[in-house]
Amino acid sequence: MATLRPLMKSKITKKRSKKSIQYQSDYVRIKWNWQKPSGIDSKVHRRFRDQILMPSIGYCRNKKAKHMLPSGFWQFLIHSIKELEMLLICNTHCCDCSHRLLQETRSHCGKSNLAGHQSHQSQCQSAQQRK
Repeated sequence: MATLRPLMKSKITKKRSKKSIQYQSDYVRIKWNWQKPSGIDSKVHRRFRDQILMPSIGYCRNKKAKHMLPSGFWQFLIHSIKELEMLLICNTHCCDCSHRLLQETRSHCGKSNLAGHQSHQSQCQSAQQRK
């Protein structure tokens, strides 16, 4: 079976590939995820040489690939089955089902499974009575 691929996959390019880390995150009490240093005497805040670089606009993606998933598709939240049918036409977006839509389909599937389970139970009971 063929895999789904986007119609045109633009390459995700970043201007800088180096990750920015939190200043003094080598200590256990400071996490490594980035927070801008706000102290007026901070070397990183004042952008001194040989210090950790503060992230700027140079760390972002190009605008064509903004919000694009690594597979090359853009994510689209659907609320009804009609939206899903429209989404099947275009080959650039993938769907993300809303919670309400999942609840409706789950309850619909549950009813049909429950009916099948009850009919299976009645068949088993009739088979036991025949014995």
